Amino acid sequence: MKKLLFTLFLVSLSATAAHAGLKVIGKGDNMRLDPASFPPQMKANYEIVRVKCVKCHTLERTIVAVQTGVAPISGQPFDRNATKAYGVKMLRKPDSNMSKPEVKASVDLLNYLLSEAER
Repeated sequence: MKKLLFTLFLVSLSATAAHAGLKVIGKGDNMRLDPASFPPQMKANYEIVRVKCVKCHTLERTIVAVQTGVAPISGQPFDRNATKAYGVKMLRKPDSNMSKPEVKASVDLLNYLLSEAER
């Protein structure tokens, strides 16, 4: 329990320093990104994430992970290694209904977002 509280504390500290590189619209379950400034390919990748990933969780979980660098559920670092691992996990998950190209597009988008969040 102490570890969870400490992790939440660290996340809250990180969350207050929101990164200007990502334009977020809405709050909570309605949180999403504004892809207007994304390159064309990342806009297409965002559409895949926006449609496929929300079948199991909200975009808020993904956005918070990108903004803070911490996966909200596990408390583990959310970086390029994590995006690859999540991609593999989604390929193996029978209910994800995601093809290899869709997973690759999702991982590419997450890596792009991580780069933008660092700005």
